[in-house]
Amino acid sequence: MENKRIKIKETIIVEGKYDKIRLAPLFDANIIELGGFRIYNDKDRLSLIRRIAEEKGIIILTDSDSAGFRLRHYISSAVPKANITNVFIPNVSGKEKRKSRPGKEKLIGVEGMTTKVLLSAFKKAGIDPESGNEERTPPFSKAFLYEIGISGKENSSEIRRKLCELYDLPKILSANSLAEILPIITTEEELLSAVEKIKAE
Repeated sequence: MENKRIKIKETIIVEGKYDKIRLAPLFDANIIELGGFRIYNDKDRLSLIRRIAEEKGIIILTDSDSAGFRLRHYISSAVPKANITNVFIPNVSGKEKRKSRPGKEKLIGVEGMTTKVLLSAFKKAGIDPESGNEERTPPFSKAFLYEIGISGKENSSEIRRKLCELYDLPKILSANSLAEILPIITTEEELLSAVEKIKAE
C-alpha cells in the first residue's frame, strides 16, 4: 500500500532540485527550489515567493550548513515574518549518496535526510506529520531568554549550542530562532531544567 502524502497548504521553499525530489513523495504541497545562490539574481522568483507568502504562507527548509542559513536569512529578509514557518534539520555528518565527497562542512543536507528525520523536523516546527495541521505557538520572549541565559550573556552562545545538540537542531541557531522553535518542542519548565543542567556541567 502506497504511503499517503501529507497535505500542506503552505509552499515549501528548498535550496535545489534534489531537495524538491526528496520531499515530493512525502508532501502534497507546492515546492519551490531556489537554485542555490542563483536566487540572489533572480528577482522574478523572489517576487513570486513574496506573493505566495502573502497569499498562503511559506515554509523554509534549507540545509543546516552556513550556506543554507544564508539562503534562509535572504528569503526571511524579503518576506514578512508572520508569513514564514521555519523548519530546521539537525546537524548530521556525512554525504549524500549521489556525491563523491562530502560538502565543505561535512553535513548531510535535506536531500539526504531520512523520512523519519524530515517528518520530525516538520513536527518540531508545529506541522503535525500525521494530519498536516499547523499550530502556531507564541515564541518565548526575549526577556525570558535573557533571564535564563540563552541570550545576551557571556556564555549564551555555548548554552545555545548545547541546547541545539539536546533537541537535535542545527548548532548555529540564533536566539531568535530558538525563541520560535523551543516553545513547540518543550515547556518553560523543561527548558529551565535543561539550561540548569548545561550550566552545571
